Amino acid sequence: MGFLDDLAKLCSFTSTRRGKRKIMQTVEIKVKMDCDGCERKVRNAVSSMRGVKSVELNRKQSHVKVSGYVKPDKVLRSVRRTGKKAELWPYVPYNLVYQPYARQAYDKKAPPGYVRAVEHPVASLNGPGDRLAVMFSEDNANGCSIM
Repeated sequence: MGFLDDLAKLCSFTSTRRGKRKIMQTVEIKVKMDCDGCERKVRNAVSSMRGVKSVELNRKQSHVKVSGYVKPDKVLRSVRRTGKKAELWPYVPYNLVYQPYARQAYDKKAPPGYVRAVEHPVASLNGPGDRLAVMFSEDNANGCSIM
C-alpha cells in the first residue's frame, strides 16, 4: 500500500494558493455621463471585467449599477480609467434617513427621492430652546433640574 499512496500523491494536483472567494454583490457608482459615447465607454470598461454578471446605466441620474463577483474598489478604478470622475453611490431613499433634511443629508444634486447617506446628526445645545428642553424631565413634568 505504500507505493500506491505515493503514486496518488504524485498524480493528484493540489493547489497551494488559497485565495478568498468573491461574493456576489451589487456595486453602485455615481458617474457623470453626458452623451452616448460616455455611456458606451463606461459600459465597456465595466462589462469587460472578470466576474461581472450585469450592468445597468442611468445617464439622467448619473448612476451605474454593477452586479457580480466583483470588488467595489476595482469597479471604481475601472470606471476612473475611462477619464470620468466617479465615486461610490452616496445616496439613499429619503424615507430611510432619520432626518432627511438635516444640513449634512440634504443635497441639491441628488436625484429625486434621494438624500445623502449620513448618520444621525449630533444635536448641539446652542439655542435657548434647546437648553429649556433638556432642563425638564418627561418623567416628572412638575419638577425642574435646576432646583
